Amino acid sequence: MDAIHRIPGCDVVSLCDRELLMSEQLGERFGISECFSDPEEMLRRLSPDVVHITTPPQSHYSLAAQCLESGSNVYLEKPFTIAAAETESLIDRAESCDLKITVGHNYLFTLEMLEMRRLVTNGFLGGQPIHLESYWSYDLGDTSYVMPMLGNRDHWVRRLPGQLFHNLISHGIAKLAQFLDTELTEIVATASQSELLRSLGAHEVLDELRVLLRDRNGTTALFCFSTQIKGLNQLRLYGPAGSITADIITGSLVRNESRAYKSYLTYFIPPLKNAREHLRNARLNLANFVRRRLYQDFGMKELIERFYNSIQKGDPLPIPYREIILTARVMDAIFAQIYPER
Repeated sequence: MDAIHRIPGCDVVSLCDRELLMSEQLGERFGISECFSDPEEMLRRLSPDVVHITTPPQSHYSLAAQCLESGSNVYLEKPFTIAAAETESLIDRAESCDLKITVGHNYLFTLEMLEMRRLVTNGFLGGQPIHLESYWSYDLGDTSYVMPMLGNRDHWVRRLPGQLFHNLISHGIAKLAQFLDTELTEIVATASQSELLRSLGAHEVLDELRVLLRDRNGTTALFCFSTQIKGLNQLRLYGPAGSITADIITGSLVRNESRAYKSYLTYFIPPLKNAREHLRNARLNLANFVRRRLYQDFGMKELIERFYNSIQKGDPLPIPYREIILTARVMDAIFAQIYPER
């Protein structure tokens, strides 16, 4: 709601929740009078241009299909669906209805991620990325989220094919998908349970994941999800002439040119260049804060605004369908390896 209100010319016309009281409480906070418990009634009465679906993933497919058939474009929170087949079906349906659909991978649109893509496009790496690394951490210290899930086998997170991973890793996988070819030749996934999670009693829930990928062009990628590493949310790209690291936590981007220095200069110049990069990031973040461009939901606001512009002005979709489908396929492959019985 906050992100949408930052976009000029947008109005939230209605809210819908299975529990009417929930939508009415949110409506009271934001001054929205049209509240519903039945999505069919909301769609029939108001015909919204866009519907944002923020429900648990098991309902994404049916609700999105219902909205598309009613003539509304759809913004689906992550994960897009619970299986790649559903992802492809929804995208086909959106195209057949001449409507648009996207997924809430808002971390692709933070300031540092936008700058990373610009640098890659302008050739900073000296060619296409050779190797990618995506790190995504999640703190299990938030017991308000973890304990209800661990204490209830019927919790919606526990019913997902990938359980805890399924609701959290698509952000990190999507960062890789934008730089990988659609045809992957290798996916190797391993998972385990941390001592902390084991002590909380849910023995079948895994929370440490490592994935190795390779596409048909030979580009390799590593994805690391961890509940034990604190505060690590990064994407690293390595190319023939340099590397780039985008850090989501600190909102910073570090550029590194691959070049050799004579003799002992190797020990002095690269550290000084790294120090200059961090100082540059501090200055940029301060300037963006003063200009009111640095706030917590910038990536979400940017993604939503670009999606709206693709509908209103015919701009390109913010996230190509190819990347949404590839992310879903990678997740399917991961869960098939680590939870084969599911």
